[in-house]
Amino acid sequence: QVQLVESGGGLAQAGGSLRLSCVASGRTFGDCGVGWFRQAPGKEREFVAAINWNGGSTDYADSVKGRFTIFRDNAKNTAYLQINSLKPEDTAVYYCAADPRGYTKYAALYQYWGQGTQVTVSS
Repeated sequence: QVQLVESGGGLAQAGGSLRLSCVASGRTFGDCGVGWFRQAPGKEREFVAAINWNGGSTDYADSVKGRFTIFRDNAKNTAYLQINSLKPEDTAVYYCAADPRGYTKYAALYQYWGQGTQVTVSS
């Protein structure tokens, strides 16, 4: 089992930055691929970014490339999502997910999920 807790969300202005954290406990976090997803009101959950077990490979949704950066620190059992140049359309609940089988953009393939952290961007 892996327990995931996200933090770092909040209210921010357009053009600003936020860093989301996903702290893991339980089985070896370093074995797991990690993904970040988001869900805006009235919309389906969508893929944002993913990273492999050692941080050597990443993947991003086209909509966030160049603004979002995913990285991890396995010594701290933590994955991060750095969000720059915030836009109002980034407003959503952001979730991290982990799976020992690797990283993917497909939400259904992740075994473990956090409860989410709200990001609200004002214009």
